[in-house]
Amino acid sequence: MKKSKWIVIAAFIGMGCFYNILSAQTPKYLNPSLSTDERVSDLVSKLSLAQKIKLMQYTGTAVETNGLKIPAYNWWNECLHGVARAGKATVFPQAIGLAATWDTALIFKVADAISDEARAKYNYFSSKGQRGIYQGLNFWTPNINIFRDPRWGRGMETYGEDPFLTGKMSSSFVRGLQGNNPNYFKTIATVKHFAVHSGPESQRHRFNANVSDYDFYHTYTPAFRMAIQDAGVYSLMCAYNRFRDKPCCGSDFLLTNLLRNKWGFKGFIVTDCWAVDDFYKKGDHEVVHTAEEATALAIKSGVDLECGNAFNAIDKAIEQHLVTEAELDVALKRLFTARFKLGFFDDVSSLSFTKIPYSVVESESHKELSLQAAKKSIVLLKNNNQLLPLNKSIKTLAVIGPNANEEEVMLANYNGFPSHVITPLEGIKKKIPYAKVLYAVGTAVAEGLPVLKVIGENYLFTTSDATVHGLIGNYYNNKNFKGKSVVTRNDKEINFNWIENVPDAKLNQFEYSVEWNGYLKAPQDGEYKLDVYGCNKFELFLDDKKLFDFSSEHEPQHRNFSVKLTKDKANKIRLRFVNSGSTPLVKLNWQEPNQNLEKEAIEVASKADAVVMVMGLTPRIEGEEMDIKLDGFDGGDRTKLQLPVVQQSLIQKIHALGKPVVLVLVNGSAVAVNWEKENIPAILESWYGGEQSGKAIADVLFGDYNPSGRLPVTFYTSENDIPAFDNYDMSGRTYRYFKGKPLFPFGYGLSYTTFSYSNLKVPQRIQKEQPLMVSVDVTNTGKKDGEEVAELYLSATNKTEQSAINSLKGFQRLALKAGETKKVTFVVNPVDYSDALEGNDVKISVGGSQPGFSAVKETVVPVDAN
Repeated sequence: MKKSKWIVIAAFIGMGCFYNILSAQTPKYLNPSLSTDERVSDLVSKLSLAQKIKLMQYTGTAVETNGLKIPAYNWWNECLHGVARAGKATVFPQAIGLAATWDTALIFKVADAISDEARAKYNYFSSKGQRGIYQGLNFWTPNINIFRDPRWGRGMETYGEDPFLTGKMSSSFVRGLQGNNPNYFKTIATVKHFAVHSGPESQRHRFNANVSDYDFYHTYTPAFRMAIQDAGVYSLMCAYNRFRDKPCCGSDFLLTNLLRNKWGFKGFIVTDCWAVDDFYKKGDHEVVHTAEEATALAIKSGVDLECGNAFNAIDKAIEQHLVTEAELDVALKRLFTARFKLGFFDDVSSLSFTKIPYSVVESESHKELSLQAAKKSIVLLKNNNQLLPLNKSIKTLAVIGPNANEEEVMLANYNGFPSHVITPLEGIKKKIPYAKVLYAVGTAVAEGLPVLKVIGENYLFTTSDATVHGLIGNYYNNKNFKGKSVVTRNDKEINFNWIENVPDAKLNQFEYSVEWNGYLKAPQDGEYKLDVYGCNKFELFLDDKKLFDFSSEHEPQHRNFSVKLTKDKANKIRLRFVNSGSTPLVKLNWQEPNQNLEKEAIEVASKADAVVMVMGLTPRIEGEEMDIKLDGFDGGDRTKLQLPVVQQSLIQKIHALGKPVVLVLVNGSAVAVNWEKENIPAILESWYGGEQSGKAIADVLFGDYNPSGRLPVTFYTSENDIPAFDNYDMSGRTYRYFKGKPLFPFGYGLSYTTFSYSNLKVPQRIQKEQPLMVSVDVTNTGKKDGEEVAELYLSATNKTEQSAINSLKGFQRLALKAGETKKVTFVVNPVDYSDALEGNDVKISVGGSQPGFSAVKETVVPVDAN
């Protein structure tokens, strides 16, 4: 053999040896040539028990021992309708508003935009060494519980009362968040709260949901199944409540038998926050006695990750032989599979979503998408005598109502913060710049809820002699006001939103504290409500007496205290604020005494040619487990469906003036506007519409957009129409089982044009286990271009006692020019229509609403007995 050949062979042998040396030096978990399962198993095998315990908790402690380099990773993150609680973000309409679009393509685009912003933010945070709460890439979104009762305060976070609509909308949202890369997730979505969870908020830590199999499989779980099997969601959150006597986060039936064995769920399961504590906490579930028993029950049932700290007792649970380390390994492998699929242990720089620039956050295209979503979400409930659209040449318009100019309301909850919110007042003013637009608040949202405004500089002073306006702010580069302040300045008023920057370049962006000192002088004698609004930690003192302190690290909150002030007396005031990395917001507000808001509103309305009243609810009183008790509201839930009495009174008095009145509702749940439906000529439902809400409302009011939203919930006439709130039996609830007459039905929504349906085509027989094909022609019979939502309903003709009256099984949104006709085709999968096959025949109905509420095309088709 020639010498050169020996050289080549030796070279190959040498390269092989070199490769083997490199492979020996590189841990398997960092070797991208191996399968994810091999890499994950290698990593988990290197962890100590103490490390495993910490890694199964949401705070995700870093591990840098025994050759391991695992960065810290906090699993808690939110993006319900935009990246939440992490600084600036595009804020889209609240989930219930997105549901009102009935537009799966749109909701995919919204979720895709959200995940773009999420990736951009993650890139930024990680480049700064920040890996804390709200800075990761898995999100505890969407909330797909069924909004079975309008009293539930968190219902606004859902996609409404129907399981099919919820399943389709949430599946599109999940796909938009997780992306379509076959090897990596763009972000990870989490469907919640599993299962049978929808209030009351005050009972969620101890409630036991006992429902029939029929309701369980046909109402409470289809959306979860669809998100898992159709959209491949990779994370699920179990609920606080019990289901059939077992805590949902400790139910092997829910988390193992159903989720994993029957539905084939491959992802990881996280508890709702501190839900494991409820297993043993006195007054809650009390199904076990200790934290270690609770921990073992959760892990054995299928939980992989805890939001809370009960899992600190895992070591005791192992000592007591309640759980094994091998069972921990199963959970950890699922968690690390998620982290590998997010690209945390690979060079993923070539992937498109790792290159998304920060400039995408609240970009112009995302603002436009938010506007489109807000417009499509608006539902026209009434339009007598075509009062709408309003004429842009109107000379004087009155805009009245507590929600007309309140930015906070438009953002709902679980929200980020945009650079600017367009309120209805602002949107209307910009729409008719040559008109005179008069404005008045008119009333509080509810009796006892303060009407607040920022305390202006005219009432704040640096010294007791009241010669210099403002408060002295001392800014510290730590969280405890220690040492010398790095910045001292005069702040004229306390109204700051530091979501994208810091008060001063000398401060640490993620950790600082501020103390403001000075004097407050009231313009009149009386009782004031002093209020602080913000996120993080606060203390407020008046004349050296602490009025209150609070910590709000998740959602911005209001805290207020009643004080009696004397005109022109200088009262010493001190406000302390600590920013610890979450959304830094702080406002110092008050409600002044002796306000006659109603009188002002009547005076304003009397001068106008027409009146737009922007009324409804607010996330200050409907939401998650809130410390609130007012007439009609309790703990975040509602006790009455009507508008608060103070709003009803104002609406009736403004109507009595004889002016044309348009009612715009801003709210997250159905309201019983009974008198208003009979007496107010035009009513719009706009939900909590996000940062572009005001522009969207103005576009609809003045005809630049033809409304096309549909109700995702039933509007009842009274809470007395439906069963008790804590009754989870579906009988008498939602459009599927409610036998009374609704105020406005599910699926309802008017337009500035009209549509007709014709040429309905259905199969001669329904073949079981075969897709059902239905088609129909839709024509715009009016004079305006518009969008229609075609709705397909099925119902069994021979119903059982528990059968649904009608069930939505298909919907499509389509744009039609005046006079245009389009064919719509529905394909319904057997798993989605099986509940309608309870008799020998099935009624198929297609139209722009539910059967019975407008002209629809319908026919009866026999079911193949085989």
